[in-house]
Amino acid sequence: MNAAPRHRLLPAGAAVVSVVLWASAFVAIRSAGQEYSPGALALGRLASGTLALAVIWAVRREGLPPRAAWRGILLSGVLWFGFYMVVLNWGEQQVDAGTAALVVNIGPLLIALLGARLLGDPMPPRLLAGMAVSFAGAVTVGLSMSGGGGSSVLGVVLCLLAAVTYAAGVVAQKPALGHASALQVTMFGCLVGAVCCLPFAGQLVHEVAHAPVSATLNMVYLGVFPTALAFTTWAYALARSTASRMGATTYAVPALVVLMSWVVLGEVPGVLTLAGGVLCLAGVAVSRSRARGGRTVRVAAGEQPRPEKVT
Repeated sequence: MNAAPRHRLLPAGAAVVSVVLWASAFVAIRSAGQEYSPGALALGRLASGTLALAVIWAVRREGLPPRAAWRGILLSGVLWFGFYMVVLNWGEQQVDAGTAALVVNIGPLLIALLGARLLGDPMPPRLLAGMAVSFAGAVTVGLSMSGGGGSSVLGVVLCLLAAVTYAAGVVAQKPALGHASALQVTMFGCLVGAVCCLPFAGQLVHEVAHAPVSATLNMVYLGVFPTALAFTTWAYALARSTASRMGATTYAVPALVVLMSWVVLGEVPGVLTLAGGVLCLAGVAVSRSRARGGRTVRVAAGEQPRPEKVT
């Protein structure tokens, strides 16, 4: 395999790993959330993730991130790793899964808007079209899964806050990746998030003592795989793409959640749910596609992509 295809396939593969693991997190949260409160679950997840990342970081001897990366690490750690995880866990206890999916899925749209405004991300027609198709699919999935009457104003507000902090965290993380490695940005961001959640330490200790082993294992799984591994592969891919394009990729999550719930939990999706999932995946395919006249190249992690004509 020559350098150019490999340069494109590795970030794409990393993005796929992140999306699949984040989709699996919804299944694990549904189980662990029955035994753990929102803050305790977030702290246990982040502590497990930080420990796993710290081992890899120590073995690789990557050292501390440079000073220029810390602003983005701190912001993403507080907003995305800390605040987002707590309010999402809390919000999903207040609303049905369909409503949560609908509200949280405005996140990629906010990433695109913030990325264009703050990072100068391009907004090509294919990206906009793909996001529109995927958002329609997310709406379809959400409506088909809605329990009707299972929502509350508090729950909707919490899910909205989760979407906003998720988007802000992604956009804050992008500049940091121009100065530090994906492992450094993820590990220290996760550590910052865990520190923010320390007020829930008492709850976590109490709940670990009474929760069944299966719930605790789900919490550890959330920390090691959807957090430590998935956030690192996400950071690797984000460093080599735009925030807007990466945000659009996460629209595959609702479709994968439907599939995993079907296989793991035996929740058979309806025709409308399946149709919405297909739309989500189709939109991601459109948003990730490239114009026939050229392809995007990046000469350095911190630079904006530029078109290169194919001869």
